Amino acid sequence: MIETILHPRIIESKDWATVLFVLSFGIIAITKSVFENRFADFTNLIYSNKYIKVYKDNTNLKSGFTLSLFFVQVISLAFFVQITLSYFGYASKTDWLLYIQIFTFLVFFILSKYLIEKIIATSFNIEDFMDQFNLQKVTYRTYIGLFILPFNIILFYYDSFSRNIPLTIIAIILITNALTYLISIKNYQNIIFGKLFYFILYLCALEIAPYYFMYYWFTKGNA
Repeated sequence: MIETILHPRIIESKDWATVLFVLSFGIIAITKSVFENRFADFTNLIYSNKYIKVYKDNTNLKSGFTLSLFFVQVISLAFFVQITLSYFGYASKTDWLLYIQIFTFLVFFILSKYLIEKIIATSFNIEDFMDQFNLQKVTYRTYIGLFILPFNIILFYYDSFSRNIPLTIIAIILITNALTYLISIKNYQNIIFGKLFYFILYLCALEIAPYYFMYYWFTKGNA
């Protein structure tokens, strides 16, 4: 008589990710409904700078529109980081505890960086410029976060994709960030050249060093 041994099949739950994806699109839908004209200008950001010109006031950095889409941006970026790590064998993309850690780290990193920037800007009397500069960076990075959200959904629920896809998205993000800095320098060149030393100090201390140390820590930690 043949003895049959049954092994339980462990299926990792993806319900938590589904909830977050639905929540993200819900926030986007509500934001679009409340700020209809502004959202239309925002979606045209890829080929028009009307949004940057119209909503360049510093108060827009803390507006409901910016904060709601910023929340979606962090959700999207946290998914992308976890999915990328899973594609290269460093993590599981269905590990919700890891997602919470990544999400918390991103929020802590972004807010800490923003507070340090505010302190430096106040010390060097360039607060207005830094608020406008940050608003422009947040705008483009939020656009990137919304742009990669559909790709996150596809990459999360399907496994048969090449590693080149995450690498391509990373390349697009890096290029977009570089273009963002170039656009910002062009738009605020008079202010920047007037305070060139402080701007270079800002780039080295808050835009280059943090990402370099993160890269160094990650590569050494997985060597």
